[in-house]
Amino acid sequence: MTPGVAFWIGLAVAVTYFPMSDGRTSWPRSVVKTVPLLAFAAAAYGGGAPLWLVAGLLLSAAGDFALSRRGDLAFLSGLGAFALAHVAYLGVFLDLSGRPIWDAFVLAPALAVFLVGVTLSTEFWLIPHTNGLRWPVRAYAVIITLMGLAQLTLPIGQATLGMTLFYTSDVVLAMQLFRMGADNPLVGRTSWVIWGLYIAGQSLILTGIMTL
Repeated sequence: MTPGVAFWIGLAVAVTYFPMSDGRTSWPRSVVKTVPLLAFAAAAYGGGAPLWLVAGLLLSAAGDFALSRRGDLAFLSGLGAFALAHVAYLGVFLDLSGRPIWDAFVLAPALAVFLVGVTLSTEFWLIPHTNGLRWPVRAYAVIITLMGLAQLTLPIGQATLGMTLFYTSDVVLAMQLFRMGADNPLVGRTSWVIWGLYIAGQSLILTGIMTL
């Protein structure tokens, strides 16, 4: 299977997941949610992408699977997998740019300050609502922000847009999980938004890095 075929298979399966995104937990739903990032990882590996990127995509697939299941253990497993995925992306971004992470504030100061500002704001609108998950959520917020800053050490392009969409999907997911009740009529709609932002973000990070 060529990298291009694997990539388009991943996108096609991702589209089929949209109507399942707000559905009940089931094994078919978990499988469909996991396949897109596995396909992206296969595309990256087959295309000779940095192994950090392949690792990030595989960890994202593991996170997708975990978050498709029920329970606190599944949630924490998914959070951990995505945190490690962001660390992997941080690694590939800094390796490609050859710059220290704080150069983000020189190269893209507005975006860098915005990312840090959003993360700091979670102490007011998110953390008070996370109960026993305060510190895991705090740690995750710091890690994804560092990933975003690392990406900003590269030239602005597809990967930058991908990082922004990925970051935004996590913000919306946090609002859905911790600020919306299960009976909120917007929960189903936000599931579609989260998945769309997430898949678009991951695909743009992949294609952006592959074309550098």
